[in-house]
Amino acid sequence: MHINRYIDHTILKPTTLIADVEKLCAEARQYAFAAVCIPPNFVKTAKSLLQESTVKTATVIGFPFGYSAVEAKIAETVLAMVDGADELDVVANISAIKNGDWLYIANEINHLMPVIKSKHKTIKVIIESGVLTNDEIIKCCDIYGAAGIDYLKTSTGYAEKGATVEAVQLFRRYLPGQAQIKASGGIRDYTFAKQLIEAGATRLGCSASVAIVQGAPATEGY
Repeated sequence: MHINRYIDHTILKPTTLIADVEKLCAEARQYAFAAVCIPPNFVKTAKSLLQESTVKTATVIGFPFGYSAVEAKIAETVLAMVDGADELDVVANISAIKNGDWLYIANEINHLMPVIKSKHKTIKVIIESGVLTNDEIIKCCDIYGAAGIDYLKTSTGYAEKGATVEAVQLFRRYLPGQAQIKASGGIRDYTFAKQLIEAGATRLGCSASVAIVQGAPATEGY
């Protein structure tokens, strides 16, 4: 399976130090993870540390609650791309979703998509599936699938419930085939990571990435 190739090696705590980012990037290079995901203020640092590697630089937009104004998210996105971000993990306005304001949700993503795609970057939309009903998740799949996003992502890691196999399966059932799935939040061991991939996830957001890789069967390698 080469599980390392699925992993976005992540550190997003508010007390993140430059030393933490340096360690994260060194581990990402060592294990050939898909990407690192770091706070926006460390994008330039990570990009520099990952030069001449295959590891992408990802950052978060509107993190962690998603209720920034659309204009603020656009400004964050532009600055992140200027700093060198390859991938943008954008938190949807969870409050708008819970209030059933689907016009707002559609407007938000339709303003963000041209900005991101004009620079040929990857967009992952985080909907915090652990606090949503199945009907709300399905509606998100419809709207974001139609918008042409690259990934729908389960969680920020800041809600009371993170990734579940059931949420990933639901995403896969209702997203169009070209839309991929990123599972994140509470993924701490190889067994759970493998279950999420088998359910349909093609990326995993993890802070316990090294432990997950080291827990893989020797025959899988990395």
